[in-house]
Amino acid sequence: MFADESAPAQRAFLIGIYMKSSEKNVCGDHLDELELLADTLGVGVVDKSHCYLRKYDSSTYITKGKVEELVASAHDLEADLIILDDEVLPGQQRNLEEKFGCPVIDRTELILEVFAKRAHTKEAQLQIELAKTRYQYPRLKNLWEHLDRQRGGGLFLKGDGEKQIEIDRSLLKKKISKLKNDLKEVRQHRETQHVSRERSEIPTFAIIGYTNAGKSTLLNALTDADVFVEDKLFATLDTTTRRYTLPNHQDILLIDTVGFIRKLPHTLVEAFRSTLEEATDADVLINLVDVSDHLADEHIVATRAVLKELGADEKPMITVLNKIDLCHDNERANYMRLRYKNTVVVSALKHEGFDDLMEAISQELRSRRKIVNVRIPQSDYHVVTEIISGGKILSQEYDENDVVIQADIPTNLAGKISKYIVK
Repeated sequence: MFADESAPAQRAFLIGIYMKSSEKNVCGDHLDELELLADTLGVGVVDKSHCYLRKYDSSTYITKGKVEELVASAHDLEADLIILDDEVLPGQQRNLEEKFGCPVIDRTELILEVFAKRAHTKEAQLQIELAKTRYQYPRLKNLWEHLDRQRGGGLFLKGDGEKQIEIDRSLLKKKISKLKNDLKEVRQHRETQHVSRERSEIPTFAIIGYTNAGKSTLLNALTDADVFVEDKLFATLDTTTRRYTLPNHQDILLIDTVGFIRKLPHTLVEAFRSTLEEATDADVLINLVDVSDHLADEHIVATRAVLKELGADEKPMITVLNKIDLCHDNERANYMRLRYKNTVVVSALKHEGFDDLMEAISQELRSRRKIVNVRIPQSDYHVVTEIISGGKILSQEYDENDVVIQADIPTNLAGKISKYIVK
């Protein structure tokens, strides 16, 4: 579908749809984002068009009159690729390609291609391949229908195209099954690491947010990590975990994650579910927002929609408004600080506002800890080791065969050792 990097750049014509007059400007913003996605793949954009529809056409998605206008524009622009800012049905895609006389892809396919380009680890590559295969499965008819048209064929007789579709569907089913099994093996290894983290009782904070909000930049700034950073959408697809020591000398784990985006394809959410859950299993979410973007509110909505799909929308969250250094005024930042609770403002690039962020993190930790008095038989000394590993001993003395300890520990550890707690 997409030319290799040595070939001349494809000439793409982007099309967005809106159904309310008040949505025209937003549609334009969405096409700007679509252009950034295309740019990530090295696709040149010759023009963008947002068209108003009262209703969708079941055959071509866009109504007949509008299609004719857009086909004429695409021809004048010498476009050789059409990109729609929506997901369309396989039949609609096929009919549009016949009208335009060139490939037509939707938003979902574009995002899948971007993810495929950005995937570097084995797990990410497997997840993308699984999502792409699931996307291709219902579109097989597009590939082989021409054989039946050439052959003719009567009622109840399977044409060459239909036979080829059956063969391909069988192959894709086998491929999907193999990809699932391969992913299962990779995930089992990562889950072993996850269990190890849980046993360490080190609190985890996942840096989530809209793509290109600066998550990797923040992780690098805080931990001197060497996570790849680029001013492109979806520069990071793989989770990265780094240890960080707070000013009060307490250790935490920071997890950098794949970015979210508006209309994130369901096939991707499903394929990346384990990677996304790696983040949402964290104790606290750090929702990083590019406050310099006038669509910052919409980005928060998109992020929370994905969290809801993952069942993580009730997690404790710190909203971090990043890139304050790029804001021409503080009006938007002030508005968002009032609208969203537990909010801090930073510039990850210039290392500004980190003291406020550290205080917000420390406050979350304080709310998740408690001081307990415990009496532990010396025969269960491994419990003392757990307390030392996950908490802070405030006092310790020996009483006959028991160890009596007052400790500041995480609430989840308190639950684990509840039978030793003295009321």
